[in-house]
Amino acid sequence: LSDFFKETVAAGTIPAFIQESALGMVSQAVGNPGLAGVPEERVLVIVQLGGGNDGLYTVVPYGNGDYYAARPTLGIQAPGGASRGQAGVALELDGKQGSGLHPSLRGLKQLLDYGQLAVLQGVGYPNPNRSHFTSMDIWQAGSTNPRGDGWIGRFFDNTCNGTPIPEGAVSIGRTAPLAMVGKVQKPINFESPDLFRWMGGDVDAGMDGAYQALNRAGVLPETAPRSQAAFLMRTALDAQVSSDRIRAAVERTPLTTWPGSDLARQLRMVSAMIRDGMKTRVYYASIAGFDTHAGQLGTHARNLQQVGDALLAFQNELKAQGNQDRVLTLVFSEFGRRVAQNASGGTDHGTAAPSFLIGSAVRPGVHGQHPSLRDLDNGDLKFTQDFRGVYGAVLEDWLKAPSGKVLGGTYPKPKVIRA
Repeated sequence: LSDFFKETVAAGTIPAFIQESALGMVSQAVGNPGLAGVPEERVLVIVQLGGGNDGLYTVVPYGNGDYYAARPTLGIQAPGGASRGQAGVALELDGKQGSGLHPSLRGLKQLLDYGQLAVLQGVGYPNPNRSHFTSMDIWQAGSTNPRGDGWIGRFFDNTCNGTPIPEGAVSIGRTAPLAMVGKVQKPINFESPDLFRWMGGDVDAGMDGAYQALNRAGVLPETAPRSQAAFLMRTALDAQVSSDRIRAAVERTPLTTWPGSDLARQLRMVSAMIRDGMKTRVYYASIAGFDTHAGQLGTHARNLQQVGDALLAFQNELKAQGNQDRVLTLVFSEFGRRVAQNASGGTDHGTAAPSFLIGSAVRPGVHGQHPSLRDLDNGDLKFTQDFRGVYGAVLEDWLKAPSGKVLGGTYPKPKVIRA
């Protein structure tokens, strides 16, 4: 944040009225620019798999006969075996545990082979809720009792010296996810960079000149510097500066090739902003379509291929930029699916499921034990890792932030991120 404002003030792109405010923000962070005590170069990317991703279809317990008894047509076969039916053959993940990846996850398999994929087994929380909306709120709040703010928002609130960071958090989508919303910090949110701009001129071209003159000037001469009107003008200019920079960054040609899926489009934009050197610490992307109550075979395979291919392309782009060591990616879904398949060739809402961490800082491989397929919670898996422990590892071991203040307590965390 400090470097950004210093550069823009020096270049004369910010009017005088805001220089005082901007440099005031910088002065609060002297010695720890941006976030207090947090390594500024590190970036977290969160990818949400919306709808309840089937963990038993994603990380396949092929070494357990109970899996095939519960899924006679959806069961994916062991690596090296013959494919029975249409489910296919798993990609080897951990031979000792008898676990593999869905055959569509070739992108994740390559990341595993590169030493950049960590699989966290059985992630969930006590007294699970099988409602999409409630469970997603719980995951995004980082609490089993959501109260209107999210775990990333609280991360910023606890580390930003009480001053919001304009470019600190960016989410891509129609609405900002609860995870990114704090009491002080609010994310930049947009679905497309083309829409993240002043659009009044599209309605009436005559409005554009007046708007630009007013907005770029900051405030009218008669406006008191610390008045509400001045604050609103500062906010508008912050948005304008961020909009200009983000659109310019995304317009650059990427260094590598990308698949054509919507998730790949989102991650390509994220990689462009990272390449541009923005001070954003957390990015958020999402893909829907994982609510597979019927006809799961084809739908889920296509969705997983988009996820695996997009994440591989993202890591390849980061490597081409020289940023692969700066970025950690967390992949999660609000819940898994039931152990047994249903009569419609699909699976219904369940509980625990695997999450993933991706990057050069992870300890690759499988972390934790796969939940029992016999000792069930009303037909569902019992979680073996609390999701708040996963968040704790991300906060403490990657972002170097106090997880207790953010999560309202401490939880056993996996040793998945290298110091």
